[in-house]
Amino acid sequence: MRGPGLLATVLALLLMAPLAPPAQARAAPVRCAPRKGSMQVAEPWAQRRLDPKRVWPLTTGEGVTVAIIDSGVDLTHPQLRVAKEVDYTGTGHRDCVGHGTAVAGIIAAQYVKGVPFVGVAPGVRLISLKQTNEENGDPDTLARAIVDAADAGADVINVSIDAHDDPKLRQAVAYALGKDAVIVAAAGNRTAEDGTPEASYPAAYPGVLAVGSATPDGRRADFSNTATPVGVLGPGQAITSTWPGRAYMSGLEGTSFAAPYVAGVAALVRARHPELSQERVRWRITATADGGVGTGTGAGMVNPLLAVTAILPLEAVDAPVIAPPAPAPLPQNAVSRAAPVDQEAIDLALTIAAAALCAVGLIVAVRVFAPMGRRRRWRPGREG
Repeated sequence: MRGPGLLATVLALLLMAPLAPPAQARAAPVRCAPRKGSMQVAEPWAQRRLDPKRVWPLTTGEGVTVAIIDSGVDLTHPQLRVAKEVDYTGTGHRDCVGHGTAVAGIIAAQYVKGVPFVGVAPGVRLISLKQTNEENGDPDTLARAIVDAADAGADVINVSIDAHDDPKLRQAVAYALGKDAVIVAAAGNRTAEDGTPEASYPAAYPGVLAVGSATPDGRRADFSNTATPVGVLGPGQAITSTWPGRAYMSGLEGTSFAAPYVAGVAALVRARHPELSQERVRWRITATADGGVGTGTGAGMVNPLLAVTAILPLEAVDAPVIAPPAPAPLPQNAVSRAAPVDQEAIDLALTIAAAALCAVGLIVAVRVFAPMGRRRRWRPGREG
Protein backbone atom coordinates (compact mmCIF):
# COMPACT_ATOMS: atom_id res chain seq x y z
CA MET A 1 0.00 0.00 0.00
CA ARG A 2 2.98 2.28 0.63
CA GLY A 3 3.97 2.37 -3.07
CA PRO A 4 0.53 3.11 -4.57
CA GLY A 5 -0.17 5.71 -1.86
CA LEU A 6 3.04 7.60 -2.65
CA LEU A 7 2.28 7.48 -6.37
CA ALA A 8 -1.19 8.89 -5.81
CA THR A 9 0.21 11.74 -3.72
CA VAL A 10 2.75 12.69 -6.44
CA LEU A 11 0.04 12.64 -9.11
CA ALA A 12 -2.19 14.87 -6.99
CA LEU A 13 0.61 17.40 -6.50
CA LEU A 14 1.32 17.47 -10.21
CA LEU A 15 -2.33 18.11 -10.99
CA MET A 16 -2.51 20.92 -8.44
CA ALA A 17 0.70 22.64 -9.67
CA PRO A 18 0.17 25.51 -12.15
CA LEU A 19 1.13 24.68 -15.67
CA ALA A 20 3.91 26.69 -17.35
CA PRO A 21 2.38 29.30 -19.65
CA PRO A 22 2.51 28.48 -23.33
CA ALA A 23 5.17 30.23 -25.39
CA GLN A 24 2.68 32.65 -26.91
CA ALA A 25 1.47 33.74 -23.44
CA ARG A 26 4.94 34.72 -22.20
CA ALA A 27 6.12 38.32 -22.24
CA ALA A 28 6.95 39.31 -25.77
CA PRO A 29 10.48 40.61 -26.43
CA VAL A 30 10.98 44.29 -27.04
CA ARG A 31 10.12 45.18 -30.61
CA CYS A 32 13.26 46.70 -32.08
CA ALA A 33 12.10 48.62 -35.14
CA PRO A 34 13.22 52.26 -35.22
CA ARG A 35 12.01 54.42 -38.06
CA LYS A 36 13.81 53.81 -41.31
CA GLY A 37 16.52 56.35 -42.02
CA SER A 38 18.11 57.55 -45.24
CA MET A 39 21.41 56.50 -46.77
CA GLN A 40 21.99 60.06 -47.99
CA VAL A 41 22.92 63.04 -45.82
CA ALA A 42 23.63 66.73 -46.44
CA GLU A 43 25.56 69.13 -44.24
CA PRO A 44 23.09 70.25 -41.54
CA TRP A 45 22.44 73.91 -40.80
CA ALA A 46 23.51 73.34 -37.19
CA GLN A 47 26.94 72.17 -38.30
CA ARG A 48 27.36 75.23 -40.52
CA ARG A 49 26.10 77.52 -37.76
CA LEU A 50 28.44 76.27 -35.02
CA ASP A 51 31.29 75.35 -37.40
CA PRO A 52 33.27 73.20 -34.92
CA LYS A 53 35.94 72.53 -37.57
CA ARG A 54 37.44 75.91 -36.67
CA VAL A 55 38.36 74.47 -33.28
CA TRP A 56 39.84 71.18 -34.50
CA PRO A 57 43.34 72.55 -35.18
CA LEU A 58 43.47 73.02 -31.40
CA THR A 59 41.50 69.98 -30.24
CA THR A 60 38.92 67.43 -31.37
CA GLY A 61 38.18 66.34 -27.81
CA GLU A 62 40.91 63.73 -27.53
CA GLY A 63 41.51 62.44 -24.01
CA VAL A 64 37.98 63.29 -22.86
CA THR A 65 35.36 60.66 -21.99
CA VAL A 66 31.72 61.47 -22.76
CA ALA A 67 28.92 59.31 -21.35
CA ILE A 68 25.59 59.14 -23.21
CA ILE A 69 22.64 58.04 -21.07
CA ASP A 70 19.96 57.22 -23.58
CA SER A 71 18.39 54.41 -25.63
CA GLY A 72 21.67 52.79 -26.69
CA VAL A 73 23.83 53.31 -29.78
CA ASP A 74 23.95 51.49 -33.10
CA LEU A 75 27.45 50.01 -32.84
CA THR A 76 27.51 49.12 -36.54
CA HIS A 77 27.29 52.69 -37.78
CA PRO A 78 30.49 53.56 -39.68
CA GLN A 79 30.78 57.00 -38.06
CA LEU A 80 30.38 55.89 -34.45
CA ARG A 81 33.04 54.45 -32.14
CA VAL A 82 31.88 53.36 -28.68
CA ALA A 83 34.49 52.35 -26.13
CA LYS A 84 32.11 50.85 -23.56
CA GLU A 85 28.44 49.85 -23.45
CA VAL A 86 26.22 49.25 -20.42
CA ASP A 87 22.66 47.90 -20.72
CA TYR A 88 20.18 48.33 -17.85
CA THR A 89 17.17 47.08 -19.80
CA GLY A 90 18.19 43.45 -20.29
CA THR A 91 17.39 43.76 -24.00
CA GLY A 92 20.87 44.10 -25.44
CA HIS A 93 22.78 47.07 -26.78
CA ARG A 94 20.75 47.73 -29.92
CA ASP A 95 19.11 51.13 -30.20
CA CYS A 96 15.46 50.35 -30.81
CA VAL A 97 14.41 54.01 -30.77
CA GLY A 98 17.16 55.79 -32.68
CA HIS A 99 17.38 58.56 -30.11
CA GLY A 100 20.68 57.52 -28.55
CA THR A 101 22.33 56.93 -31.92
CA ALA A 102 21.37 60.45 -33.03
CA VAL A 103 22.73 61.95 -29.80
CA ALA A 104 26.00 60.04 -30.21
CA GLY A 105 26.40 61.29 -33.77
CA ILE A 106 25.90 64.93 -32.82
CA ILE A 107 28.60 64.65 -30.19
CA ALA A 108 31.21 62.45 -31.82
CA ALA A 109 30.48 61.22 -35.36
CA GLN A 110 33.81 60.45 -37.03
CA TYR A 111 34.89 61.93 -40.34
CA VAL A 112 34.18 59.60 -43.27
CA LYS A 113 35.33 60.58 -46.74
CA GLY A 114 32.44 61.81 -48.86
CA VAL A 115 30.08 62.27 -45.88
CA PRO A 116 29.42 65.94 -45.03
CA PHE A 117 28.05 65.19 -41.55
CA VAL A 118 30.44 65.01 -38.59
CA GLY A 119 30.20 65.38 -34.81
CA VAL A 120 31.21 68.37 -32.71
CA ALA A 121 34.05 66.52 -30.94
CA PRO A 122 35.01 63.44 -32.99
CA GLY A 123 38.09 62.76 -30.89
CA VAL A 124 36.29 61.91 -27.64
CA ARG A 125 35.91 58.49 -26.05
CA LEU A 126 32.24 57.50 -25.93
CA ILE A 127 30.45 55.44 -23.28
CA SER A 128 26.88 54.33 -23.97
CA LEU A 129 24.59 53.62 -21.02
CA LYS A 130 21.29 52.21 -22.28
CA GLN A 131 18.62 52.91 -19.70
CA THR A 132 15.44 52.75 -21.79
CA ASN A 133 13.79 51.39 -24.92
CA GLU A 134 11.55 54.43 -25.09
CA GLU A 135 12.08 58.17 -25.36
CA ASN A 136 11.51 58.58 -21.61
CA GLY A 137 13.13 56.71 -18.78
CA ASP A 138 12.70 55.59 -15.19
CA PRO A 139 14.19 58.03 -12.62
CA ASP A 140 15.73 55.19 -10.59
CA THR A 141 17.51 53.74 -13.62
CA LEU A 142 18.53 57.20 -14.77
CA ALA A 143 20.03 57.91 -11.35
CA ARG A 144 21.93 54.62 -11.39
CA ALA A 145 23.29 55.39 -14.86
CA ILE A 146 24.53 58.84 -13.81
CA VAL A 147 26.38 57.34 -10.84
CA ASP A 148 27.90 54.59 -13.00
CA ALA A 149 28.97 57.13 -15.62
CA ALA A 150 30.75 59.18 -12.97
CA ASP A 151 32.43 56.06 -11.57
CA ALA A 152 33.56 55.16 -15.10
CA GLY A 153 35.49 58.43 -15.27
CA ALA A 154 33.18 60.40 -17.55
CA ASP A 155 34.34 63.98 -17.96
CA VAL A 156 31.05 64.97 -19.59
CA ILE A 157 27.65 63.29 -19.08
CA ASN A 158 24.90 63.95 -21.62
CA VAL A 159 21.34 63.38 -20.43
CA SER A 160 18.85 63.95 -23.24
CA ILE A 161 16.00 62.54 -21.16
CA ASP A 162 13.73 64.48 -18.83
CA ALA A 163 12.13 63.23 -15.65
CA HIS A 164 10.39 64.49 -12.52
CA ASP A 165 12.20 65.60 -9.40
CA ASP A 166 13.27 62.52 -7.46
CA PRO A 167 15.49 62.15 -4.35
CA LYS A 168 17.63 59.42 -5.92
CA LEU A 169 18.09 61.44 -9.09
CA ARG A 170 19.04 64.52 -7.10
CA GLN A 171 21.60 62.53 -5.09
CA ALA A 172 23.04 60.98 -8.26
CA VAL A 173 23.56 64.41 -9.82
CA ALA A 174 25.27 65.68 -6.67
CA TYR A 175 27.50 62.59 -6.67
CA ALA A 176 28.55 63.06 -10.31
CA LEU A 177 29.24 66.77 -9.81
CA GLY A 178 31.37 65.83 -6.81
CA LYS A 179 33.37 63.56 -9.14
CA ASP A 180 34.00 66.64 -11.35
CA ALA A 181 31.77 65.57 -14.23
CA VAL A 182 30.11 68.22 -16.39
CA ILE A 183 26.44 67.26 -16.63
CA VAL A 184 24.66 68.59 -19.71
CA ALA A 185 20.91 67.98 -19.82
CA ALA A 186 17.99 68.82 -22.08
CA ALA A 187 15.73 71.52 -20.70
CA GLY A 188 12.80 69.45 -21.95
CA ASN A 189 9.28 70.48 -22.83
CA ARG A 190 7.33 69.20 -19.89
CA THR A 191 3.94 70.76 -19.17
CA ALA A 192 1.50 70.34 -16.35
CA GLU A 193 -2.05 69.11 -16.94
CA ASP A 194 -3.29 72.69 -17.31
CA GLY A 195 -0.72 73.38 -20.05
CA THR A 196 1.67 75.54 -18.00
CA PRO A 197 5.41 74.87 -18.35
CA GLU A 198 6.89 72.56 -15.77
CA ALA A 199 10.56 72.22 -14.89
CA SER A 200 12.42 69.21 -16.24
CA TYR A 201 14.95 67.15 -14.29
CA PRO A 202 17.88 66.62 -14.03
CA ALA A 203 18.28 69.83 -16.07
CA ALA A 204 16.70 71.98 -13.33
CA TYR A 205 19.07 70.82 -10.59
CA PRO A 206 21.79 73.27 -9.49
CA GLY A 207 25.12 72.57 -11.15
CA VAL A 208 23.59 71.04 -14.30
CA LEU A 209 24.06 72.89 -17.60
CA ALA A 210 20.49 73.00 -18.95
CA VAL A 211 20.16 73.41 -22.71
CA GLY A 212 17.25 74.96 -24.56
CA SER A 213 16.48 74.58 -28.25
CA ALA A 214 17.16 77.11 -31.01
CA THR A 215 15.68 77.21 -34.52
CA PRO A 216 17.65 77.74 -37.74
CA ASP A 217 16.92 81.48 -37.61
CA GLY A 218 18.42 81.72 -34.11
CA ARG A 219 15.19 82.03 -32.13
CA ARG A 220 14.14 79.92 -29.20
CA ALA A 221 11.97 77.07 -30.43
CA ASP A 222 8.36 77.31 -29.28
CA PHE A 223 8.53 73.87 -27.67
CA SER A 224 11.68 74.65 -25.67
CA ASN A 225 10.89 74.65 -21.95
CA THR A 226 10.88 78.05 -20.26
CA ALA A 227 10.32 76.73 -16.72
CA THR A 228 13.72 75.01 -16.58
CA PRO A 229 16.56 77.47 -15.82
CA VAL A 230 18.32 77.35 -19.21
CA GLY A 231 22.06 77.97 -19.33
CA VAL A 232 22.58 78.15 -23.10
CA LEU A 233 20.84 77.24 -26.33
CA GLY A 234 21.88 74.63 -28.89
CA PRO A 235 20.45 73.81 -32.32
CA GLY A 236 17.30 71.77 -31.70
CA GLN A 237 15.04 72.03 -34.72
CA ALA A 238 15.40 70.51 -38.22
CA ILE A 239 18.31 68.45 -36.92
CA THR A 240 20.14 65.74 -38.88
CA SER A 241 22.24 62.99 -37.32
CA THR A 242 23.27 59.35 -37.42
CA TRP A 243 20.56 56.70 -37.19
CA PRO A 244 20.29 52.91 -36.68
CA GLY A 245 20.78 50.81 -39.80
CA ARG A 246 23.98 52.65 -40.77
CA ALA A 247 21.70 55.48 -41.87
CA TYR A 248 20.83 59.13 -41.14
CA MET A 249 17.68 60.86 -39.99
CA SER A 250 16.68 64.45 -40.72
CA GLY A 251 13.86 66.58 -39.34
CA LEU A 252 14.64 65.72 -35.71
CA GLU A 253 13.63 68.27 -33.11
CA GLY A 254 13.69 68.73 -29.37
CA THR A 255 15.94 69.97 -26.59
CA SER A 256 17.22 66.40 -26.41
CA PHE A 257 19.09 67.08 -29.66
CA ALA A 258 20.23 70.54 -28.56
CA ALA A 259 21.93 69.14 -25.44
CA PRO A 260 24.53 66.99 -27.28
CA TYR A 261 25.73 70.02 -29.26
CA VAL A 262 26.58 71.66 -25.94
CA ALA A 263 28.00 68.41 -24.53
CA GLY A 264 30.34 68.27 -27.52
CA VAL A 265 31.48 71.84 -26.83
CA ALA A 266 32.03 70.94 -23.16
CA ALA A 267 34.26 68.08 -24.31
CA LEU A 268 36.30 70.43 -26.52
CA VAL A 269 36.74 72.83 -23.59
CA ARG A 270 37.80 70.04 -21.22
CA ALA A 271 40.33 68.75 -23.75
CA ARG A 272 41.83 72.20 -24.36
CA HIS A 273 41.68 73.32 -20.71
CA PRO A 274 42.14 70.17 -18.60
CA GLU A 275 42.93 72.28 -15.54
CA LEU A 276 39.38 73.65 -15.37
CA SER A 277 36.88 72.18 -12.93
CA GLN A 278 33.37 71.30 -14.05
CA GLU A 279 32.14 74.62 -12.62
CA ARG A 280 34.69 76.58 -14.66
CA VAL A 281 33.81 74.67 -17.81
CA ARG A 282 30.16 75.59 -17.39
CA TRP A 283 31.04 79.22 -16.73
CA ARG A 284 33.28 79.39 -19.78
CA ILE A 285 30.51 78.02 -22.01
CA THR A 286 27.93 80.51 -20.74
CA ALA A 287 30.37 83.41 -20.69
CA THR A 288 31.22 82.95 -24.36
CA ALA A 289 27.73 82.23 -25.71
CA ASP A 290 26.29 84.58 -28.31
CA GLY A 291 23.90 86.34 -25.92
CA GLY A 292 20.23 85.63 -25.31
CA VAL A 293 17.14 87.77 -24.91
CA GLY A 294 13.89 86.55 -23.44
CA THR A 295 12.74 83.78 -21.17
CA GLY A 296 14.27 80.39 -21.81
CA THR A 297 17.25 81.60 -23.87
CA GLY A 298 19.85 81.73 -21.09
CA ALA A 299 23.16 83.15 -22.32
CA GLY A 300 22.16 82.45 -25.93
CA MET A 301 23.53 80.12 -28.60
CA VAL A 302 26.63 78.17 -27.64
CA ASN A 303 29.79 79.30 -29.43
CA PRO A 304 32.40 76.51 -29.80
CA LEU A 305 35.27 78.70 -31.02
CA LEU A 306 34.95 81.30 -28.27
CA ALA A 307 34.32 78.65 -25.61
CA VAL A 308 37.67 77.07 -26.42
CA THR A 309 39.82 80.09 -27.31
CA ALA A 310 38.47 83.16 -25.48
CA ILE A 311 40.72 84.80 -22.92
CA LEU A 312 38.40 85.59 -20.03
CA PRO A 313 39.02 87.83 -17.03
CA LEU A 314 39.21 86.15 -13.68
CA GLU A 315 35.72 85.40 -12.44
CA ALA A 316 34.39 85.56 -8.92
CA VAL A 317 33.26 82.20 -7.63
CA ASP A 318 29.57 83.00 -7.97
CA ALA A 319 29.70 85.64 -10.68
CA PRO A 320 30.64 84.31 -14.11
CA VAL A 321 31.19 86.95 -16.78
CA ILE A 322 28.26 86.68 -19.16
CA ALA A 323 28.49 88.12 -22.64
CA PRO A 324 26.06 91.09 -22.79
CA PRO A 325 23.17 90.91 -25.27
CA ALA A 326 23.17 92.99 -28.42
CA PRO A 327 22.06 96.60 -27.75
CA ALA A 328 19.45 96.59 -30.53
CA PRO A 329 15.94 95.56 -29.42
CA LEU A 330 15.05 92.01 -30.34
CA PRO A 331 11.88 89.93 -30.23
CA GLN A 332 11.07 88.44 -26.83
CA ASN A 333 12.32 84.94 -27.68
CA ALA A 334 15.12 85.83 -30.08
CA VAL A 335 18.81 85.16 -29.70
CA SER A 336 20.92 88.26 -30.28
CA ARG A 337 22.95 88.40 -33.45
CA ALA A 338 26.55 89.53 -33.79
CA ALA A 339 27.00 93.32 -33.94
CA PRO A 340 26.97 94.76 -37.48
CA VAL A 341 30.26 95.69 -39.12
CA ASP A 342 31.19 99.36 -38.54
CA GLN A 343 31.99 100.30 -42.14
CA GLU A 344 32.65 103.94 -41.24
CA ALA A 345 35.36 102.93 -38.81
CA ILE A 346 36.87 100.59 -41.39
CA ASP A 347 36.96 103.37 -44.03
CA LEU A 348 38.61 105.75 -41.57
CA ALA A 349 41.23 103.17 -40.67
CA LEU A 350 42.00 102.57 -44.36
CA THR A 351 42.35 106.32 -44.97
CA ILE A 352 44.75 106.69 -42.06
CA ALA A 353 46.77 103.72 -43.27
CA ALA A 354 47.00 105.15 -46.81
CA ALA A 355 48.14 108.53 -45.47
CA ALA A 356 50.77 106.81 -43.35
CA LEU A 357 52.09 104.93 -46.37
CA CYS A 358 52.30 108.18 -48.38
CA ALA A 359 54.20 109.86 -45.55
CA VAL A 360 56.65 106.98 -45.40
CA GLY A 361 57.14 107.19 -49.18
CA LEU A 362 57.80 110.94 -48.98
CA ILE A 363 60.37 110.46 -46.22
CA VAL A 364 62.17 107.80 -48.23
CA ALA A 365 62.18 110.04 -51.33
CA VAL A 366 63.64 112.96 -49.38
CA ARG A 367 66.37 110.79 -47.85
CA VAL A 368 67.35 109.43 -51.27
CA PHE A 369 67.10 112.47 -53.55
CA ALA A 370 68.07 115.30 -51.19
CA PRO A 371 71.78 114.27 -50.99
CA MET A 372 71.89 113.98 -54.79
CA GLY A 373 70.48 117.49 -55.15
CA ARG A 374 72.99 118.92 -52.75
CA ARG A 375 75.87 117.35 -54.66
CA ARG A 376 74.65 119.03 -57.87
CA ARG A 377 73.96 122.25 -55.91
CA TRP A 378 70.33 121.78 -56.95
CA ARG A 379 71.13 122.25 -60.68
CA PRO A 380 69.32 120.20 -63.27
CA GLY A 381 71.17 117.06 -64.37
CA ARG A 382 72.80 116.92 -67.76
CA GLU A 383 70.73 115.73 -70.69
CA GLY A 384 71.68 113.09 -73.26
